[in-house]
Amino acid sequence: MFYGEYVHSIDRKGRLIIPAKFREVAKTNFVEKFFITRGLDKCLFMFSEEEWRSTEQKFKAMSFTKQEARTFNRLYFSGAVDIILDRQGRFIIPQYLKDFAGIKRDVIIVGVSNRIEIWSKETWEEFYKKSRDSFEEIAEKIIEL
Repeated sequence: MFYGEYVHSIDRKGRLIIPAKFREVAKTNFVEKFFITRGLDKCLFMFSEEEWRSTEQKFKAMSFTKQEARTFNRLYFSGAVDIILDRQGRFIIPQYLKDFAGIKRDVIIVGVSNRIEIWSKETWEEFYKKSRDSFEEIAEKIIEL
């Protein structure tokens, strides 16, 4: 659903614009509301409402008697906020989420199929630099055709 890598900046009013291609996908799929929360690897995860509800069901099914499940769910859901884009496709990222991801001004917005990831430019560049050389090795381990 969401694919590609885009460089954007947070404007003076603290708003981030979603790439036009992602807005087109959202419109085509009748997505009006998104959810954004703490992601993994110091990025933010952004889901359509439908995808969020699906993911939420999986995480709610984890046993609350397990410490790791409780900790993950607390951090994941306590960081969540629902957002509706304005007419230009902009929204405000809450400060606590910007702090979590180390976002100051420049961001990289990445489409990862069913979700959008929002990275600080510096964190994305570091992640990409460390990961790109192992891409083929990882593919051999996880992909079976």
